[in-house]
Amino acid sequence: MAELGAHLTAPSAGDDRPSIFEAVAQDSLMAAVKPALQHLVKVLVESNPGRYSFLWHWFDEIYVLLDLLLQQHYLTRCSASFSENFYSLKRIPIGDHRQQPLATAGLPKRQHWKSLILLVLVPYLKGKLEKLVSSLREEDEYSIHPPSSSWKRFYRAFLAAYPFVNMTWEGWFLIQQLCYILGKAQHHSPMLRLAGVRLVRLTAEDMQALEKKLAGATASQTHSIKTQVQSAVRKALAGIAFSLSTGLSISVFFLQFLDWWYSSENQETIKSLTALPTPPPPMHLDHGAGSALLPKLKTVCPLCRKLRVNATALSTSGFVFCYRCVYNYVKTHQRCPITGYATELQHLVKLYSPES
Repeated sequence: MAELGAHLTAPSAGDDRPSIFEAVAQDSLMAAVKPALQHLVKVLVESNPGRYSFLWHWFDEIYVLLDLLLQQHYLTRCSASFSENFYSLKRIPIGDHRQQPLATAGLPKRQHWKSLILLVLVPYLKGKLEKLVSSLREEDEYSIHPPSSSWKRFYRAFLAAYPFVNMTWEGWFLIQQLCYILGKAQHHSPMLRLAGVRLVRLTAEDMQALEKKLAGATASQTHSIKTQVQSAVRKALAGIAFSLSTGLSISVFFLQFLDWWYSSENQETIKSLTALPTPPPPMHLDHGAGSALLPKLKTVCPLCRKLRVNATALSTSGFVFCYRCVYNYVKTHQRCPITGYATELQHLVKLYSPES
């Protein structure tokens, strides 16, 4: 236990590795941003479905494009992903135990593109796979395929195997984190090993180099038209990425709060706080007469005392009648037959059921 506690504390002098807390925190940062943004899009779509419904339909694709732009900007500029740079970390190639390259130097092309694919594409594909599994489970419950069909046998086998595959995937990450805590591994995540990089802390030289690079980029001027166009495109993309990163940096804690607030574990608390009170039943103006009008069978019309035909409810009271009976009554008396509430013909609501 003493050895494990020593590893969990701050690293010793000369150890540039981030602690397990920093490593896990930067992993959870982007994982919390997506569901929070998804909820914001959902609210936007519900406010105007006709105009913004495409955002909800193509949310995964739009998000992966924005994520690609954001991660490409930070990998090129800081040799780190957005969340790693947020926690003052950078990536260096595995086996580079000599003088560490500055964050502004960027990663080698091989490690750069592998990092970009593993940061953006792998989470996107994993999310799509989870949605596919969820849809297949729903289809399995309401499937029209016969039980002996080859397709049904295939996806039932897939659904049966998926939990074990997912458990193996999550176990791989857990074992890697335990090895990192005990000092037996250079990476807390298998994705870093596959990308051929490891995480280290930013140094004072890195900070100075990043500041100089930012100042030099704003001061540099180009003369040829081609270089001006290329520079303008790069600046536009960098500006978009910077705007996204700045907005995320400012609102990251707010987004994490939204993710917690709308998490499944918190739904019961939300319902208890926001649930509307149950409306009381209609109050009869004449209790005796009203009780006498109500039949014992719920499928019988209170007016004609026969089985209801074309069931129609009054929105003013909630009682159900035959359409012809209640139409003639309301047209003549302008009130509910049971409660006496003032009622017009526009308060008649046709009820539809599977039997009808």
